[in-house]
Amino acid sequence: MATTVILGSGIIGLSTAYYLSQHQPGSSIHLVDASPELFASASGYAGGFLARDWFPPAAADLGALSYDEHRKLAEREGGREKWGYTRSVTVSYEPRGPRADGKRGEDWLLEGTSRVGIVKDRGKKDGEAPGWLRRVDGDALSVVDDGEGTALVDPLKLCRFLLQRCKAAGVQVHHPATALSIGTDVRGELANVCIGYTDSSAETEFPATRLLLSAGVWTPQVFASLFKGATAAIPVGRLGGHSLVVRTPGGAGDVCHSVYCRLDALSSEMYSRPSGVIYLAGVNSAALPLPAPATGAAPVEESLEELKRVARRLIVSEGELEVVRAGLCFRPTTDRGTPYIARLTDEQLGGGVKTREGERGGVFVAAGHGPWGITLCLGTGMAMAEMMCGKQTSVDVSGLGL
Repeated sequence: MATTVILGSGIIGLSTAYYLSQHQPGSSIHLVDASPELFASASGYAGGFLARDWFPPAAADLGALSYDEHRKLAEREGGREKWGYTRSVTVSYEPRGPRADGKRGEDWLLEGTSRVGIVKDRGKKDGEAPGWLRRVDGDALSVVDDGEGTALVDPLKLCRFLLQRCKAAGVQVHHPATALSIGTDVRGELANVCIGYTDSSAETEFPATRLLLSAGVWTPQVFASLFKGATAAIPVGRLGGHSLVVRTPGGAGDVCHSVYCRLDALSSEMYSRPSGVIYLAGVNSAALPLPAPATGAAPVEESLEELKRVARRLIVSEGELEVVRAGLCFRPTTDRGTPYIARLTDEQLGGGVKTREGERGGVFVAAGHGPWGITLCLGTGMAMAEMMCGKQTSVDVSGLGL
């Protein structure tokens, strides 16, 4: 049985460990994370929006699989109570009327448009706004999804649930720790991984023939440090994003909503959760420096103030909004708009490093999910676990190779 080391224990690494533990003993799986606090970036600070069919063709089947897995997991494990899983009515709201420039959602990260634009051509129907949304005369509001194809989760609570399940299965978690080097056997094949604990001087070497790189925005750095002779690079970039979680005196209402709003130069996302709070994001920048580790991210006060201004403008409240949580996280982005989910070839690893054939070994990557990491996590974890074990994947991910 191949021992597997997973570098990065955010939502993608966790999901892979969760499904992989259904194929092999959990004790043969090691999760390694450099951060002293787990889920301190996108996995813990994301909005938690789930969509079934908002994806380009290469990721469409993965999106459907993952959405269905979210629903099944929630039904089986009490997801509404444990991590706030709920169907969501998704609304597009444009104060002072729809945009005239016709920009679509595929480029929302870089051009400031909303990802709800991806589904603009589906014949949206008029509908009522959520009670907490402050409206103005002359605005435009339409219902994109009535809750059949979109949902919400609390990402931090989902991560904690998956971590608990992984630990119960025997998966070994190491943090704060970083991979220092890989070792090969007499045939030049990957045989072990050495990690160092950053809160001490201790080092540990694991026998490992399978390695997964799933460290989000840090994945390119991890790959380059371990495979110095690599002939390939992992082209994953970063986009810093600020967020607020607020509580209003009147609560968020019984029905949960996802609201995408274009206000001035900002494309805001708002999600009302069953716990009675509203998540707000939309202030993004690719220029923010990447911290190491994730806990080093320092929110920019001006960006938080901009979000507070938007919250006061868009959320009905008789008094000052209570800020429950504020944060800065970094989404792992790709130029093509879809993640990399693949096994790397020995040629790509370079430096004479080889891997054992089939399910006995391999170096894999699962990164670059952009704003869709929470949505695609379970499908990615399932497909990656199957790929590692030499099984046919539940959906075709051949279009997501490196």
